[in-house]
This record gives sequence, structure tokens and C-alpha cells, in this order.
Amino acid sequence: MKKIFKVAALRSTVAAGVLMTAGVSVAPADELFYVSGAIGNAIANFKTLVQPWEQATGHTVTIVPMPASTSDQFAQYRLWLAAGTADIDLYQTDVIWAPQLADHFVDMAEPAKDLVPQHFPSIIESQTVGGKLVALPIFTDAPALYYRKDLLEKHGKPVPTTWEDLTETARAIQDAERAAGKADFWGFVWQGNAYEGLTCNALEWVKSFGGGQIVEPDGSISINNAQAAAALDLVKGWVGSISPAGVLAYQEEEARGVWQTGNAVFMRNWPYAYGLGNGTDSAVQGLFDVAPLPSGGGHEGSAATLGGWNIAVSKYSTKQDAAISLALYLAGPEAQKQRAISESNLPTIVALYDDAEIAAAQPIIPLWKDVFTQAVPRPSAPTKGKYNEVSARFWSAVHNTLSGNGTAAENLELLELELSDIKGSSW
Repeated sequence: MKKIFKVAALRSTVAAGVLMTAGVSVAPADELFYVSGAIGNAIANFKTLVQPWEQATGHTVTIVPMPASTSDQFAQYRLWLAAGTADIDLYQTDVIWAPQLADHFVDMAEPAKDLVPQHFPSIIESQTVGGKLVALPIFTDAPALYYRKDLLEKHGKPVPTTWEDLTETARAIQDAERAAGKADFWGFVWQGNAYEGLTCNALEWVKSFGGGQIVEPDGSISINNAQAAAALDLVKGWVGSISPAGVLAYQEEEARGVWQTGNAVFMRNWPYAYGLGNGTDSAVQGLFDVAPLPSGGGHEGSAATLGGWNIAVSKYSTKQDAAISLALYLAGPEAQKQRAISESNLPTIVALYDDAEIAAAQPIIPLWKDVFTQAVPRPSAPTKGKYNEVSARFWSAVHNTLSGNGTAAENLELLELELSDIKGSSW
């Protein structure tokens, strides 16, 4: 965490004044500070990603890494922005943060007017608040079910299409693999820590069981219902059974760590884990595939939480021209293509799904459209500036349930009361 607070010190190293070349005053190139979360190889790959822009403009970019937890990132962002700090020029933002942070960012509508039509309209819409384009999309996300195709074939099991099927298949293969000597083998790993990632997982369970979206698009609170409780009851049975008890502390990287070492049949995770899973250091290289997340059965289909990351320019930056230039580059086709190939990030530029080089390097990306069509948004739009509190109350209720602190029905009833208090007369 100490690195987070070294921005001012880093910035003080930027040369002041002007450079002198052959007696001619030349304005120094800008050094931009870009704050981003740390998932997979994103930080390690960043310098390569921005190198063409740096070479073309003469500017440089210093990345300021943040904790992997998006909840921790958001809290730090709010502190910096509320203070009006000029120490950060660009922020990498989650798809759900636009309504809460809109006042602090530059309107990108005019600078990006030629780029915007290339992106999925729904994603541009998600970053537009009161007619202001708060941030530009750099990649989108929707999670999928990762499965060991070799183990399903070995044990004669189909890819599960319902959560009940997954439970039975995971248990059967886990038992068989452990009997063969793999004592640390598990059926299913996911993100159970009390943070935004649990909101994503739990929304998928609840929605696929017909339990709604926590808060509906019209602002009504829907979470206290029998279908939502049934979903959480099923999941509670996974903990310590087909999933390690420690899953209640897992975020994305902990789940990937178990999966990528070959110690799980199934994993729920985002697209970034696909390329890493096929890396040369992966025990599951070439042994897995992905499918849409299971449904809750009945008439409900699969649900995959809409994710994605964007780039926003701080209105407090003193280097806005250079920052806007970098934002346009990162949201443009060159950088999105590079991210798709190197990190298996899903582009937000429609044409890239038909790019032959992307398909050759990451064959899964064109196929991810099937997952993306099942995407469900978190209720950030209807809850507006109160979303962060709503999500925190939701993930806390879910975590309590999965930890055995109250039943699903009890915790959802209490959650409804808490959300009603947050809502007041309106969101």
C-alpha cells in the first residue's frame, strides 16, 4: 500500500521549467501518472502497451498500481478526487463507477467523437452520465465457467448447464481424483471474499434462479424473495464441500491460483484468466475450455455480470491535453487489439471481434459473444450515487449467509430493510 501514496514524490522528479537544445527553449514532455488495479499480467504488460504512444508523442506514463480489490480501489479514488489532487492524471475505472465519479472527470464526448461510433453502443451508454461521456471503454468483461475438458471426458461427464448439475459433477470428479491420490483437488473455485467480486458472483446466482437483480431498473428493491434464498442456500452447501472453506477469502487471483495449478475441475472467472491459463507456466495449458455460466434451472437462463474497465481523465490534471491523447489511444483499436492478444481482454470495438490476428492468438474471443449476450448489469444506474453502499450491504448479507451467520431468508429480509433505509424517499 505504501506505493499508492508515493505519487507526489514521484511527480516531484519531473523536471521543471524548459529544456535547452542548441539555445532554443523546448517545452518538456509530460510525464503522466495513471492509476490502475493489478489483475493478472496487466501491470507487467502496461509499458509495452503504451510504448507506441510514448514514442509517437514524446510523453511518458508512470503507472501507479492499486490493490486487486475493486472496493479498495474505489475508496482510494474517492479520497484523491474529493481532495482535488493533481497527482493523478488518468484513472482506470470500473463500469459501475461512472454515476458516482462523473463530476471529477473531463467530458470525452467531443475529443472522442470519431472513436465513439466504433464501440458497442451499450458500453458507451454505461459511461454517459447526464449527457457527459465520463470515461472511454478500454475492454469489457463478462465471466464464464472454466472447465477441465480432459477431466470431463475422463469421467464421462457433460458440461453442466445448471448449478445443480455443476454441484453433482464437481463432487463426483473431486471424489474420484482424490481417490486417485490428489488430496488437494477441488470441484469448483470462485470469488467468495466480502468485496465487489462477491456481488458479481451472487448476482449471477440470484438472477439465474429468477431472484431478480437486487434493485430493479425502476428502482424497486427485489432481493428478498424465495428464489434468491434458494440460490444462496445451494451455494452455502458448496463451502467446504466442492469448494475449499477458504473460498470465502478468495478474490480472482486466489481462485485462478488453485485452478491454474491443476487443482480444480471448474472455475468462475473473467476473460483475463483464459490467456494466463494457456501460458507455458500453466498446469492446465490446452486442457480447458469455457462455457456460459450455468442457469438456476426452470425457465431462467444463465446470467453473467457485466464488467469492464474504462479510462477517465481527471479534471484536476494539469496535463489534460496529453492525458486525453493517452485515453484516446488506450480506447482505440491499436491498444485494444494488443490487449486482446496479450491478455485475452474482450474489446469494446465491434470490428475487433472479426480480426483474424486476434482470433488466431485468442480463439476464445470471437466465441465470447455468446457469454456477453447473457450479461446482466449491476444496479448502479437505478441506485446512482448510493450503489457502493448498496453493493456493500448485499455482499455482506451474502457473505454472512455463506459463513453460517444467519440463514439466507433471514439475511435477505434484513437486507431489504437496510436497502430501504438507504433508498429513503428515492435513490
